[in-house]
Amino acid sequence: MARNWTDHTIEEIVGNLLIAGVSLSAFTVGVGAVIYLARHGLTPADYRVFHGEPSDLKTLSGIFHSARRLSGRGIIQLGLVMLIATPVVRVAFSIWGFAEEHDRLYLIFTGIVLIILLYSLLGSGSAF
Repeated sequence: MARNWTDHTIEEIVGNLLIAGVSLSAFTVGVGAVIYLARHGLTPADYRVFHGEPSDLKTLSGIFHSARRLSGRGIIQLGLVMLIATPVVRVAFSIWGFAEEHDRLYLIFTGIVLIILLYSLLGSGSAF
């Protein structure tokens, strides 16, 4: 059955995507925080020496590996990656929706936005 793609339909789906992405991300961060606090919550803080982010949490593969090991920090980082990915997925879906509507102007502008988003994440020398 062919779906009648309208602006309203796309807005509803995009809104649901954003709600689902942010909710899933918040839940993931919350689970990671509970695990982290259960394991390290009573450890006294040492503010005399700065301990930076572990090197395994600076790349996507390291984050996924750490989260699979049920590391609290790894799961928190995975939740943050999911939060960053949410608007990218939203823009990618919008491109598809505008293509279904045959709305070339919005398709071009949204494509430019996606290129800028992906460049800012991948092309600027970041870990992602």
